[in-house]
Amino acid sequence: MASEPVDGRFPLVRDRVAYALLATGTVAVVVVAALQTGLLSVPEGTTETARSLLEQYGLFALFAVFILEGAMLLYFAPSESLVPAAVLVLGDTNAEIAAVIGVAVLGATIGQTALFMLAKRGGREVLHERQWIAVSEDSLDRFESWFDRWGAVVVPVSNTLLFTRGMLTIPAGLAEMDTRLFAVLSAIGTLAFEAILAALTLGLLGFL
Repeated sequence: MASEPVDGRFPLVRDRVAYALLATGTVAVVVVAALQTGLLSVPEGTTETARSLLEQYGLFALFAVFILEGAMLLYFAPSESLVPAAVLVLGDTNAEIAAVIGVAVLGATIGQTALFMLAKRGGREVLHERQWIAVSEDSLDRFESWFDRWGAVVVPVSNTLLFTRGMLTIPAGLAEMDTRLFAVLSAIGTLAFEAILAALTLGLLGFL
């Protein structure tokens, strides 16, 4: 018979994953609904910019933008609007919708892995020199404590949540996590998040 975890952490991790997925679904519904109805407050022209890029350059634009998003360098458009916009502009068939999600996951994973390797090889000193990465010391300390407490499981969980996406990338690098494992877990979390957004976009389109 399998032994129970001594400190009770495994059930807690399972519960937190469930809560994370529930919170992601709830917040994603709100985000997608706001995008559909125009209630989401974003800088003027950013959604139009995203649509224009998609119409002109298609999946290549989505791929490039998600690399920037994964590396925490995306400032000109809200990343949460990109997959819904791409589904609306490019997703005429199931294959095209799958391609949108796949390109988004690949781009974000490349960007996050690049930032992860920068943190892993350069440490805090290099990150402080790269002032374009907008992560405060307090935030970094908080997310490092998450990683120290829960380990690798927080990478995919954080990537499924709207407000913590990518935030465990730097702590994982500073902890010298295995690069391949990080890339796989990062991709799993991003896949879950983007699939939820795409599904909700299609669901709302059918409802409206």
